[in-house]
Amino acid sequence: MLAFAYSAGLFLILAVAISAAGYYWYSRPGRIHERLGEAVVEMPGLTQTSQSQKKWIIRVVQTIGEKVPISPQDASVTRRYLIAAGYRSDTAIRMFYGIKLVLGVGLFIAALVFRAYISNPVLSIIVLPGSALLGYFGPNLILERLIDRRQERLRMSLPDALDLMVVCMEAGLGLDQAIANVSRELLRTHREISEEFGLVTLEMRAGKRRGEALKNLADRASEPELRKLVATMTQADRFGTSIAEALRTHSDFMRVKRRQDAEERAAKVGVKLVFPIFFFILPAMLLVAAGPGLIMLFKGLFPMMESVGR
Repeated sequence: MLAFAYSAGLFLILAVAISAAGYYWYSRPGRIHERLGEAVVEMPGLTQTSQSQKKWIIRVVQTIGEKVPISPQDASVTRRYLIAAGYRSDTAIRMFYGIKLVLGVGLFIAALVFRAYISNPVLSIIVLPGSALLGYFGPNLILERLIDRRQERLRMSLPDALDLMVVCMEAGLGLDQAIANVSRELLRTHREISEEFGLVTLEMRAGKRRGEALKNLADRASEPELRKLVATMTQADRFGTSIAEALRTHSDFMRVKRRQDAEERAAKVGVKLVFPIFFFILPAMLLVAAGPGLIMLFKGLFPMMESVGR
């Protein structure tokens, strides 16, 4: 009974805190913005002040992340992963390690609080280090998932970007202008590839050579299809062949490969459905088909066995 009272009290406190925070940060400002309408002139100082007031939690997490001892090799690897996930800010590493430390300590404290309600002594011992490790290494798994999702979006948007690039080059634009045009036109539909091409354009305007900028594109995204595209463009530019024809061929190859991947996944469906059918559907079908017959068999068989036994 005491445990139920503690749980109910903790739930009420969390509900009141979340409701108050939601009203203070979202509901009331939303109503005020609806009454005032959109801002006619933005005030830079006021905007920065309001953002600093709203993001005090981010500053606290970044301050905690600065205190985490990180080796230069680990920082370099983490920065490469964060860039591949789309986080290019200078404070991304501090934010990432701050989140890891806060989650680790928070889950450890939560496990320490709820440890008294665990009856199993072995589980009560394992839950403390397990929760701390889960909180510290869990963001790594989430970061890997974000990288995979971003790479998939880049891979799916490449054929459209290549088609638009081919159209621009056949209309008379050079490769640099075609890349810049693609980064502008695909900003709404394919934001990831647009940002990557936009960075390539900015690097070339800053004075880097085209090959170096394209190499940086492949290193940032860490997508195999994008690496193949960069290699195709670099070789076509080096040997003086038609870049538009090479891009059209690569686009057709990517669409064929996407169709083949879809056919391969469809062919694997039958094999993957064997275990669900065997463990879930087949018992129900046997019960419906053979159940009435087995019941009638048992009704006639048991009296016969009793009579024989007598």
